[in-house]
Amino acid sequence: MVLPKGSLEKATLELFSSADLAVTRSSDVDYRATIDDPRIDEVRILRPQEIPLYVADGMFDLGITGRDWVEERGSDVTSLGVLQYSKATSNPVRVVLAVSQGSPAQSVADLAAAGTGAGGALRVATEYPELTRRYLEKHGVRAEVSLSYGATEAKVPDIADCVVEITETGRALRAAGLKIVETLFVSHTELVANPEAAGDPDKRHAMQQILTLLQGTLEARGKVVVKLNVAPDQLAQVIDLLPALRSPTVSELFGGGGFAVETVVPKSEINELIPALKDRGATDIIELALSKIVH
Repeated sequence: MVLPKGSLEKATLELFSSADLAVTRSSDVDYRATIDDPRIDEVRILRPQEIPLYVADGMFDLGITGRDWVEERGSDVTSLGVLQYSKATSNPVRVVLAVSQGSPAQSVADLAAAGTGAGGALRVATEYPELTRRYLEKHGVRAEVSLSYGATEAKVPDIADCVVEITETGRALRAAGLKIVETLFVSHTELVANPEAAGDPDKRHAMQQILTLLQGTLEARGKVVVKLNVAPDQLAQVIDLLPALRSPTVSELFGGGGFAVETVVPKSEINELIPALKDRGATDIIELALSKIVH
């Protein structure tokens, strides 16, 4: 298995730890690691840009990378599923085209005549040269696309007329004096597999089990279990208040004196929910942390 180094590294290692697949290595800069799990023989930590190539070539059976790098590399990998996390949030990243905030351009069509390169070509700096070329060619924009090795947003306007970059919130681009005029596509983090390995029944079963653990851990983030007791004549108004993922579990208490209610709710709502439940007659309210939710 190969995991991403760099911007996704910390979030990925935290996810695996929470999923009871803790990654162990001798130091933070070691590229070799282990996971104490019988399904995983070997672990490497490498740049996400390279992971689609290595997985497609069969150097690894399984890897985590962004859809952006799969598209950039044009790699033949099997996507096993989306993992709803990125560097700082649970949101996907966007691959966007951005220009100076002072530019009159409002769309990619406006850039066709805005180039300052040789022969009026649009100068574009990006970490995604192949993806960018395909996109601009599709929209009839003649461009000089140059590979950027970092600090891409700082290259407008002196080095480039625009950039193609990834963003979660757009905050860094705005801070650099840029505005987004187009979104090329939305990129999720994915668990990808070598097609031949994914075709092996035993390996595919192990892969799906790992995916279940990872997705279950992500599903549980930001949610808690609420348990409470309530009298029969107050049950309906308590149930009506609960924002359940599924229908709440309701069990009659021993002796018939009331009901026990259990459900999963967003953590963000709990500070208002618990007092409101008490106001409606709930007692013995318990809030419990969640590790995984597997549907």
